[in-house]
Amino acid sequence: MRKYVFTHVLISALFLLAIGCSTSQQKTSLDKAEAKQADWPSYGMNLKSQRYSGATQINTSNVEKLAEAWRYQSGITATFQATPIVQNGVMYLSLPFNHVVALNAKTGQELWRYTHDRRKDWQMCCGPANRGVAVSNGKVFIGTVDARLIALDASTGVKEWDIDVVENAIVTEGQDALDKNDPNSLRKVTGGTGIGIAMAPVVYNGKVIVGITGVGYGLHIDNPREDAPLGAVIGVAGLFGRPGFLAAYDVNNGKRVWQFDTIPAQGWEGVFAEKTEDGASFNRDIAQEKADVAKYPDASRFGGGSAWSTPAIDATTSTLYFGTGNPSPQMNDISRPGDNLYTVSLIALDTETGKLKWHYQQVPHDLWGYDLASPPVLFDYQINGKKVPAVGQASKTGWFYIHDRISGKLLKKTDAFVPQHNLFKKATFEGTVVYPGILGGANWSPVSVDEARQRVFVAAIHAPIKYTLHENPGKDGKPPIRYAASEPTNDPRWGLLSAIDLVTGKVLWQVKTAQPLIGGVLATAGNLVFTGEGNGNLNAYNTDTGALVWQGKSAFGVNAPPITYTIDGTQYIAVSSGGSSIFGYKQGDAVLAYKIHSN
Repeated sequence: MRKYVFTHVLISALFLLAIGCSTSQQKTSLDKAEAKQADWPSYGMNLKSQRYSGATQINTSNVEKLAEAWRYQSGITATFQATPIVQNGVMYLSLPFNHVVALNAKTGQELWRYTHDRRKDWQMCCGPANRGVAVSNGKVFIGTVDARLIALDASTGVKEWDIDVVENAIVTEGQDALDKNDPNSLRKVTGGTGIGIAMAPVVYNGKVIVGITGVGYGLHIDNPREDAPLGAVIGVAGLFGRPGFLAAYDVNNGKRVWQFDTIPAQGWEGVFAEKTEDGASFNRDIAQEKADVAKYPDASRFGGGSAWSTPAIDATTSTLYFGTGNPSPQMNDISRPGDNLYTVSLIALDTETGKLKWHYQQVPHDLWGYDLASPPVLFDYQINGKKVPAVGQASKTGWFYIHDRISGKLLKKTDAFVPQHNLFKKATFEGTVVYPGILGGANWSPVSVDEARQRVFVAAIHAPIKYTLHENPGKDGKPPIRYAASEPTNDPRWGLLSAIDLVTGKVLWQVKTAQPLIGGVLATAGNLVFTGEGNGNLNAYNTDTGALVWQGKSAFGVNAPPITYTIDGTQYIAVSSGGSSIFGYKQGDAVLAYKIHSN
């Protein structure tokens, strides 16, 4: 990669307008950017995380003229999930393994590069991917795979501060507990317990907010089929994992302001919920769980509850909303009776103190890996002739949930946007096929909300999963080891892009894609919705009909959320393209930007 050398004076001049120097300036810049639709200043475009742009230069009448404006290749080939941030003509981008670059958003020219010095003794839980940076107060913030939060000078890329968010990786694996005749005892493990940060941070009121992942213990077994999503995941009962958390840090020095633990030390067992609000059974043995509570008094110490996705923020009430991951051990509930609060929950916190306002647990006592992975989104919801402040979340279970964002009350659960079969059925020795399963539904892919038209656009996955019980003989006089494993079946799998009417909860249209969709969605006032595919396609659809109206092509999987921005009166569409190892999509190192060409 060619190096671009600048003097400090020239760099400072170039970036002067890109740097916000106070909290009020940060809020104002976000508001102005949203109004003029010039920048993409935050992970979700705005603090509400709507990923909807009012830009109309690229629209259904001219989208066929959309062509590549520039291409940047970083030289780092690995799973690439990042959302670029664009402020005042500069694109800030996190690369795999937490390297960061600043690019000229008009040309793709590299302006500076930060090379992350990752701790080699730190076990990554979830691969090298990172979902993006936050840019504010003259700094670029990134959470790392080795559980650090780093602030860089936005004009130079020079590190300003670097803190550890946890003390150690807690490398505790259970594969050695399996019998030597168990095939899973010898299979290659590609992920397990090991703390990191996957989400893009968000900055609000002088605080940078981020959460940790990897705490919901489960061993990821390598799949010998390159084109298959994920191998087996197994969860062996025992003292594995730790509680997750979301925390806020001072933007100036990284000092922790508050921390919310996703597993409470007291009350972790909850109310022992038996059914969903609309009557579906979770198939729990409540009597046995209650009898087991006294046997596992320290269960909360290993409780799980990763924080996977960037919070959405309501600035009028100083409330943030985020989702939590599965309890620990994953898919194995022997050592964790009860509801396992606050796992698999949508959580509302006070932005200034981190205090809990409310929570809604989608799947108590989760046995399937139904993390709330897709980021929450805020919008004004039209219901019974009234406008209600709402928060929505696309679930792995296949429904889009809509809540009153003040009280947490569930207002609507939309029609399912993926096929559903054997939902909440337990693993068996013969194997129970469930869909959606551990992959979703809606995985980490962010949605886009058109608030004016009361529509949400969701990219999702149909991938049947077999949940199987295994039992190994006990060692040294101990009882047998029983655990559950999940793995893809040989059934057909595909992706689904859905437009859902928020008012009625009905699916307006769906597009079926050859491969499961992972990456995210962008919708615009040009009557277009964009999403990428693992085969390298970047697609544009008519938001009214779902008709495919344009298609770009990359050599690598397009498995990151597209964005749009405007410079010098020209609107661009941009996306990271580097595939996904967990889904078997070709990995690469590209960022692609498109604009309308007159010829």
